[in-house]
Amino acid sequence: GCSELARSFACEFGADDIVSKIALFHDIGKYSYKFQKRIQGNNIQVDHSTAGGKLLYEKNKNFMGIIAAYCIFGHHGGLPNGGSKSQPSAGELYARLEKDTEDYSDYINDLAGIDPNLNKPCIDINNGFQAAFFTRMIYSCLVDADWIDTEKFMVGKQPRGQCVEIADLWQKFKLSIEKYKSPECHLNVLRNELLHNCLDAANRKTGLFTLTAPTGSGKTISSMAFALKHAVLSGKRRIIYVVPYNTIIEQNAEVFEKILGTENILQHHSGITYDNDENSPEYKKLLATENWDSPIIVTSSVRFFENLFSNRPSDCRKLHNITRSVIVFDEAQMIPLPYLVPCVETIKELVHNYQCTAVLATATQSSLESYFQPIITTEIVRRPQYMYESFRRVTIDCLDGVLLSEQLVEIIKNHHQALCIVNTRRMAQELVSKIDGSIHLSTTMYPLHRRRVLKMIREKLHTGEKCIVISTSIIEAGVDIDFPVVYREKAGLDSVIQAAGRCNREFKMNTDNSVVYVFETNGKQNSTIAQNICAYNHVEREFEDISSLEAIDEYFKQLRYIVGNNALDRKSVVQLFNDGINNAFSMPFDDVSKLFCMIEENTKTIYVLSDAPQLADRLRKNERNRQLFRELQKYSVSLYSSDYMLLKYQFEILDDEISLLENSELYSEIMGVRLSENGGYGVFLE
Repeated sequence: GCSELARSFACEFGADDIVSKIALFHDIGKYSYKFQKRIQGNNIQVDHSTAGGKLLYEKNKNFMGIIAAYCIFGHHGGLPNGGSKSQPSAGELYARLEKDTEDYSDYINDLAGIDPNLNKPCIDINNGFQAAFFTRMIYSCLVDADWIDTEKFMVGKQPRGQCVEIADLWQKFKLSIEKYKSPECHLNVLRNELLHNCLDAANRKTGLFTLTAPTGSGKTISSMAFALKHAVLSGKRRIIYVVPYNTIIEQNAEVFEKILGTENILQHHSGITYDNDENSPEYKKLLATENWDSPIIVTSSVRFFENLFSNRPSDCRKLHNITRSVIVFDEAQMIPLPYLVPCVETIKELVHNYQCTAVLATATQSSLESYFQPIITTEIVRRPQYMYESFRRVTIDCLDGVLLSEQLVEIIKNHHQALCIVNTRRMAQELVSKIDGSIHLSTTMYPLHRRRVLKMIREKLHTGEKCIVISTSIIEAGVDIDFPVVYREKAGLDSVIQAAGRCNREFKMNTDNSVVYVFETNGKQNSTIAQNICAYNHVEREFEDISSLEAIDEYFKQLRYIVGNNALDRKSVVQLFNDGINNAFSMPFDDVSKLFCMIEENTKTIYVLSDAPQLADRLRKNERNRQLFRELQKYSVSLYSSDYMLLKYQFEILDDEISLLENSELYSEIMGVRLSENGGYGVFLE
């Protein structure tokens, strides 16, 4: 059963014969006498996963035999490191190949007619990165088939599947965009043009596309139109939307759900949980988060890329379902620079070998074409320059000199409605404390709290009430909100452009009167922001209009020049795999899984559970499971380690990983977790 399932998964990238044999042999260690005693109820620990890997390696003694050994050895505990062939260490591939096994020879009674020789892969594998990628795809087919087959046995039926066809969703979507056929105002004419650009481009073959569309142009709807039509015409199985922030995920998912139905959109990110009750309509979605067996997935860029570099079976299960998909990378310029090269290589590999079409959609296209060579990128928008000029809604004014916080406060508090975005959470809290009635928004607030605050802000803006918001950058990427004036602390040009998207969003004012003021403070900036500011200053000197497409293109080129090529793969992920293939195919799967962490801030998570005491009680009773932690994500706040150490005496620390906060003085509706300028506790010992 496992073999048949695995074969059906691997046929999507031409490895069906290889995977079906690996699946057939992966559990032959269970034929041993000791394992048979174990499943009859004896409390015996038996290694059943070494036998199959050793056998296929010995029968093949080549590239495919080693791949089979990696996958079978890791089908429970995770893909291992290869290790040293001459000095193998416990747990690594070459140590496992030397390990003695229990007698499993009875397997021959059932598999005598099966040829254990493995065919060569029918895809291009020219380097270690591609070989490692292929191994993880094989592994994905094996572990997902194994889990589903076990699940089927345990519950007596197949609780998954029965998804709606992409073609049916496309028909439903086509009906919804009929209303855009006869636009009246000039802006809707332009939005309609973008939509038709996307529909026309959908006729093209599988490949790599860019979608350069300014804020307000209808990029979300138009990109989905491209994805659905292209999926139908080119035989794609699903659409995966990859988004940098949970706030944008929820916003985009809501748009798609209104058109295509909630049941057809799977959100998979830390801010959402699904009911674990088998009788709940959400139960199938919960199962689908495990392997992405859903027609449309909206997920975070962190989850997408980290899963593709993971070695754990729970993460890798979904990888085979990425094949033959349309993948839209929304706000693609926000891929972190230290991981740019491995992320780009991943997208290239999905397009080149796994029948995916990728779309890099952004308002600030980041001139990545050279990194994707030899794959050619195709721009979907026919008149990007014209689109940018037509959707220009603000004037960017770079203020001279350095503003002290007191000066900034005096400027901002005199507005009726204004948004001020700063680079640090401490600065945000400092400004809010000095402006009566102002609203604070940052990651010192847990996700559900931020959602409530955003709703309140939208209501105040809609009714015309006074609304002064002090926020970190969390508000600027894709959050549908409209202020008449915006102040943005100097950062990268992409951040300034994104901030500008929160000003005059609905074109209620003329461009000259809608101003984004860029200011500089005397606050200390971290090294990453300092590099962005340096590139921004270069563009400000060279271009009269820093929001032009030419200026944006130059900004990203300058930023990557400042950072340096080596810093674009800071953990040397690509090189580690390329070195591995030349070292007896010793691949560092486990090491890379730990190294590839896109959110690298040195932080500690706390859970603010004053509004969810039942969750705190479950934790105090030592309950620890995936469903509980999914629910806890909505109440989580990540603190820098330095802040955590200053405040830890006010937390209830259950263990090394669980810290609770129910202290209302430390957490407020305005600030979230209060970050005092100079804090801490002294302990006097007699």
